Amino acid sequence: MSAIYFHVGRSVPSDKLVPKKVIMSGNAGRIQAINQIIHWEPLPPKTPASLEEMWAENVFNLPKMKATLPKAVFKSSKKTIVTGEKLDLSIADAVANAMKDWAISKGALYYAHVFYPMTNLTAEKHDGFIAPQGDGTVISEFSGKLLFQGEPDGSSFPNGGIRGTFEARGYTAWDVTSPAYIIDTDNGATLCIPTVFVSWTGEALDKKVPLLRSIAAMDKAAHKVLTLLGNTEVSHVNSSCGAEQEYFLVDANFASLRPDLLLAGRTLFGKAPAKGQEFDDHYFGAIPERVQVFMQDVEEILYKLGIPAKTRHNEVAPGQFEIAPYFEAANVASDHQQMIMTVLRHTAKKHGFVCLLHEKPFAGINGSGKHVNWSVSNATQGNLLDPGDSPHDNTQFLVFCGAVIRGVHKYGPLMRAAIATASNDHRLGANEAPPAIMSVYLGTQLEEVFDQIKTGSISDSKKKGLMDLGVDVLPYLTKDAGDRNRTSPFAFTGNRFEFRAVGSSQSVAGPLIVLNTMLADSLTWVGNRLEAELTGGAELNTAILTVLKEIMEQHDVVVFGGNGYSEEWHKMAVEERGLANLPTTADALPILQEEYIRDLFQKTGVLTPIELESRFQVYAEQYILSIEVESKLVVDMTKTKIYPAAVEYLSKLSSTISSLENLGVSLEKGTAQKIAELTNAMVAKVTQLSEALEKHDFSSTHAHMGYCASTLRPLMDDVREYADALEGEIADEFWPLPTYQEMLFIK
Repeated sequence: MSAIYFHVGRSVPSDKLVPKKVIMSGNAGRIQAINQIIHWEPLPPKTPASLEEMWAENVFNLPKMKATLPKAVFKSSKKTIVTGEKLDLSIADAVANAMKDWAISKGALYYAHVFYPMTNLTAEKHDGFIAPQGDGTVISEFSGKLLFQGEPDGSSFPNGGIRGTFEARGYTAWDVTSPAYIIDTDNGATLCIPTVFVSWTGEALDKKVPLLRSIAAMDKAAHKVLTLLGNTEVSHVNSSCGAEQEYFLVDANFASLRPDLLLAGRTLFGKAPAKGQEFDDHYFGAIPERVQVFMQDVEEILYKLGIPAKTRHNEVAPGQFEIAPYFEAANVASDHQQMIMTVLRHTAKKHGFVCLLHEKPFAGINGSGKHVNWSVSNATQGNLLDPGDSPHDNTQFLVFCGAVIRGVHKYGPLMRAAIATASNDHRLGANEAPPAIMSVYLGTQLEEVFDQIKTGSISDSKKKGLMDLGVDVLPYLTKDAGDRNRTSPFAFTGNRFEFRAVGSSQSVAGPLIVLNTMLADSLTWVGNRLEAELTGGAELNTAILTVLKEIMEQHDVVVFGGNGYSEEWHKMAVEERGLANLPTTADALPILQEEYIRDLFQKTGVLTPIELESRFQVYAEQYILSIEVESKLVVDMTKTKIYPAAVEYLSKLSSTISSLENLGVSLEKGTAQKIAELTNAMVAKVTQLSEALEKHDFSSTHAHMGYCASTLRPLMDDVREYADALEGEIADEFWPLPTYQEMLFIK
């Protein structure tokens, strides 16, 4: 086995790391790994820099642009960044030259166009600033053209049929609204330029292009509504995002002995330990010293990148943690979220950890999500989902909140499709995540207000104010007049909605695209209805209440404040309210091919039908490949690790029993018999799984996904059931894999 570097504590140059070779396998490898962990010696502490010194040190942000660009060039660039307008290409060379000089002053020899393909991952294409001269010398060169456009392979990345393998050209182009930044390594620095990724024929091959389009569509629709509400000055409307990132840390020595963790990101086998999370002693408990040092290094890197990491703490499950940033504009927040995942993974390696972002890396204990806190705001009206401190603010808030309710009801299945992955299927519906039924939690006070609007008998609301259909006053709405509801997939939490069902390993761009687009559609409808009422002679508040009443009459079935985990809600939601229950990715992804979803994206200009279909194909392929890789791993690990261990122990046990019987000592043989039966049953299921993997003749992508969900996944679970039972019967010294007890509790 190749060497892995084990050195925890403060990050250090790679030449200072001490290689610790895990050269043994099976139980010997486990013992060696444990010894390396318990003999950890922290590095000497260093004096940290102040927040002011670190903050955005490695970001080419507006202050740095102002200091390095001519006044006119900076003014034009700032206008593009703030308003989202197109950049004047005549200033591109000046911007590129200033960016290059700044990057070189930070030690950068290379620049990279960073883009976000449809795989939830981050991709990079690196080029040098070097420009050879005719006399054998070189100079540093970086033009506006090089800044704005790169050319990675447009066919090698998943494109869902947009490009053939022989049609390779694709383009990246700088997204000016997301600042360039420096990534430091021990051996140098690289200038990173956030970019869009499109095909030669112009279709979006990434998550950034549709996100930017969704923001533009929402801005247009919101501008009309705000104007109809009487606002004379309306600035650019953007959505904002604050994503709470959950993750697990496992010692790298253990992970290196687990093929399932290395290749699938989760444990495909593992008996539950005697103690799990039932004592709730990990949640918000004292952070282990080694983990805290890791967290501090992560935050130092994030601060230098201008990422406002605010909160860190232990999560519910042992070995599980969370980091949460402040709210930022959706596009920048999406880029920063990708950077957070990258920094977590890379920094974990330096501390002898592996960072697991899989939604359910350990069966039987809580998995990890990414709660996406989402709101909508601008510079002139502020947060449009904040009740505010005046009747006018309340009116505005109710209109936008009503639009959200309408959107969730009409496009709830699309929200489910936006969070559909093979890994997230393990988490949805369990006690650590909301169900796969999309509903809206409003809180007691707000739910009462909307109920009164629906019935037309508006009298009061909980704790605050009066409201009457004929009175030009709406109540003051308190921000926290109701409890939070952790079982709701989409909950109002005072001045934002929290999309709790997003997966830990996902890009937040996909869910943000859906939320922005469905709100754009609802605001367009609201704007048209308000305009019609006002044209017909209605007073503004009467028109508002009429439109809100119509929304609640048609869409209030999506509002639910009870226990989302209960069987009663599942039955009520589907049978009485007509809401969709899509438990697996195989059920959810076909929604992307529905005509009303195509119409939504096409009329808002967010995705063309070709681009939408490409996403279905890419996401379906990712699902199928994930299940098939896990199935192959189950077969391989059973045959090469678990079965040999069971046979070896059974042989040893049988030999010992026979020896004792020869000495006249009689032992009960039930354990040996049980191990033999479990082993035979496991092998039989593995044989079925192997045969099932040979099937390739599927009539459609839908059929292939359905086969993975209904045949392969259950067979994998069957094999695991027998293997985990064997782990409980076989002596520990024979078991070949690091156990849950070791991975979760030894830090």
